[in-house]
Amino acid sequence: MSMTNRPLRSQEWFGAEGRNGFIHRSWMRNQGFADDVFDGRPVIGIASTWSELTPCNAHLRDLAESVKRGVWESGGLPLEFPAMSLGEPLMRPTTMLYRNLLAMEAEELIRANPLDGVVLLSGCDKTTPGLLMGAASVDLPTLMVTGGPMLNGKFRGRDIGSGTDVWRFTEELRAGRMTAADCSEAEICMSRSRGHCMTMGTASTMACVTEALGVQLPGSAAIPAVDSRRYALAHAAGRRIVAMVEEDQRVSTVLTRDAFENAIRVNAAIGGSTNAVVHLLAIAGRLGVPLTLEDFDALTADVPMLANLMPSGTYLMEDFAYAGGLPALMKEIAPLLNLDHVTVSGKSVADNIGAAQCWNREVIGTMAEPFQPAGSGTVVLRGSLAPSGAVLKVSAASPHLLRHTGPALVFDRIEDYIAVADDPDLDVTVDTVIVVRNAGPRGYPGFPEVGNMPMPRRLLTAGVTDMLRISDARMSGTGYGTCVLHTAPEASVGGPLALVRTGDLILMDVPARRLDLLVDAAELERRRAAWQPPRPPADRGWVRLYSEHVLQADKGADLDFLTGGSGSAPPRHSH
Repeated sequence: MSMTNRPLRSQEWFGAEGRNGFIHRSWMRNQGFADDVFDGRPVIGIASTWSELTPCNAHLRDLAESVKRGVWESGGLPLEFPAMSLGEPLMRPTTMLYRNLLAMEAEELIRANPLDGVVLLSGCDKTTPGLLMGAASVDLPTLMVTGGPMLNGKFRGRDIGSGTDVWRFTEELRAGRMTAADCSEAEICMSRSRGHCMTMGTASTMACVTEALGVQLPGSAAIPAVDSRRYALAHAAGRRIVAMVEEDQRVSTVLTRDAFENAIRVNAAIGGSTNAVVHLLAIAGRLGVPLTLEDFDALTADVPMLANLMPSGTYLMEDFAYAGGLPALMKEIAPLLNLDHVTVSGKSVADNIGAAQCWNREVIGTMAEPFQPAGSGTVVLRGSLAPSGAVLKVSAASPHLLRHTGPALVFDRIEDYIAVADDPDLDVTVDTVIVVRNAGPRGYPGFPEVGNMPMPRRLLTAGVTDMLRISDARMSGTGYGTCVLHTAPEASVGGPLALVRTGDLILMDVPARRLDLLVDAAELERRRAAWQPPRPPADRGWVRLYSEHVLQADKGADLDFLTGGSGSAPPRHSH
C-alpha cells in the first residue's frame, strides 16, 4: 500500500471501478500477479534499451532483474518495457538519426501507461540522452542506470581501448606499419566482456554526465558492466525510485540549471566527448532550462582536465573505477561545483562526494597537478565560417595546430574524400585543411560521426599523424585529432561551409575562439547567389519528418516540435 497520502497516477488505471478497472487489472493478472499488487503501491516502469543488435546493451535484461528486486522489496510494482535500442556499431546511417525517435517513443510510452516513476536502462551512446529527453518531457520521478563499461582490452601485453585504438590501428594498417593479421588479432582482444566502450567515448561520457547531473546514483558511471557492484547499484536504484515516488521528487527538480553547470564542468574535467554538448542542449530544451553553446566554453575556462583516460590520455574506465570513479574526481573540483544541488540519492552533491577518495593519482589528477591545464576541454569557435558556432576538443588536438591558416581541400560528401584518401598523388600538404560538408543534422541525414575523417595516406606514410579537419559532422567520442565539428549552420541549409572552395584560405585561432573563411564578402555573395540546396533525403517516413524538423547543432539537434514537455497527466480512457 502506498505510504503517501496523495493518490498515485497508476491508480487512474488499477484503482478504477467498473469496466475500465476490470480491463486494466484482469489482463495484467495473466502474468501471475497477486491481488495486492493493485492496492495503490507505486508502479515503477523500467525502460530497457536491451537488444542483441546493440552489443553495449545486451546485458540490460539481467540488470533489470536487479532493479526489480529493489522495487519489490521497497513495496513497489516493477514493470519492465522495451524502448528503441540504438546500437552504435551496427546502425546506419547513424544512431543520431534515431535519438529523437527514441526520445519520442520513450515519452509516449511513459505517459500512456500506469507508471508513477521510471528507471531508465541505457548504455550505448544515444540511448542515454534519448531516454532522458523523453522522460524529461513527462516529468515523473526518474532515475537512470547505465550498463557500465567493458573491461579493458588486452593486446600483446598492453591495454587497448574501444574506438580509440580502432582509429589508431587502422591508420597504422594504411601506413603499412601493421599487418591485416595484427589488426584481426587486436579486434578479437578489444571487446572482452559485456558493456559499452571503456574509453572516455560518448557512452562513458554520458554515463559520467548523467551522474554529474544527479540522475544516477553516486558512483554508478564507472563500475564495469561485469562487476557485481554494478548489479548492487541497480538493486539500490530499484529501492530509491520507490522512495522518489513517495517524495514526489520529479526529474525537473533534479535537472536544474545548477545540475547542467555541474555536468558541463565535469565533462571538461574528464576530457569528455564533444557529443555531450549536443545532448545536454537537447535535454535542457525539454525542461526549459536556459543553456547555450557559449556555456560550454564560459563554464569550463577554469576547469583543468584531471582524468588521464583515452582518447586524450592513457588509461581506461576500468582503471577510473578502481581509482575512485566520478565521486573522487568531483571531490577534486568541488570548489567549481554547485554542491547544494540535490540529486536522485535524496542528498546533495556535497554529501554524495564527501567521503570519496582517490586511489591512483596517475588516473585522477588534482587541481594543483592536473593531467592537462584548464581550457583543455571543448571550446566553441565562431567566425565567418561558423556564425552559429563550431566545437573543438582541445585535449584531443595537436598543440601546433591550435593556431593555423591553410588552404582548403573541399569534399561535398565523406565518400568522395574516402575514395581519394589513399591516393599517393592527392594534392595535400601538412598545411592543407580538409573540409567535408553536408554531414550535419539535415545533410547526411542524421549528423553522423564522420568528422574525424582518416588522414591522407600520403601524409601518413611521411610520418604526419594530424592535420586540421573541418566539418558539420560529429566525431566519435573515442576519436582524436584536430577536428572542428558541429559547424553551424550546416552546409545543407546554406551555412558558410557550403560556400567554401578548394584553395580558399581558412584561419583557425583557438585562443581567440575564431574560425574564419578568408574570402571577401562580395565573392561570398556571388557564391551564395549560385548555391542550390540539396534535394530532401527522403519523401516519406521518419527520415522525412526528421529532416524537415531537426534543429541545428547549436540548438541540440532535437526536433522543433519536441522541445518542451507535455506533462504526466493520465490520458483519456481507451475503452
